Amino acid sequence: MQKDCLFCQIIRGEKPADFLFKGESLVVFKDIYPEAPVHLLIVPRIHIRSINEVTDKDKEIISQMILKGQETAKEQGIAASGYKLLFNVERGGGQAIFHVHLHLLGGWR
Repeated sequence: MQKDCLFCQIIRGEKPADFLFKGESLVVFKDIYPEAPVHLLIVPRIHIRSINEVTDKDKEIISQMILKGQETAKEQGIAASGYKLLFNVERGGGQAIFHVHLHLLGGWR
């Protein structure tokens, strides 16, 4: 983990977050600036700066993130109505926190 990374600090318990899930390899918590009625972040415990830095060794954690997104959408009651899973990549792609994370957005009527 990176000392100055906000998500690493959240994972270590140094910064607050509203967690929905804490697992061995990833966590899920509410986005503090939601852009949808349901806006959650699925974050691996290991620090990977960006999707641009994902390698073959990271395939398992990326697939776990997507499957956790699917599972969490069901738990939140938005799977049937529809939802988005979104990776922002680098500043030009909207990435503001440089620790890979997957946005789960849904709940619109």
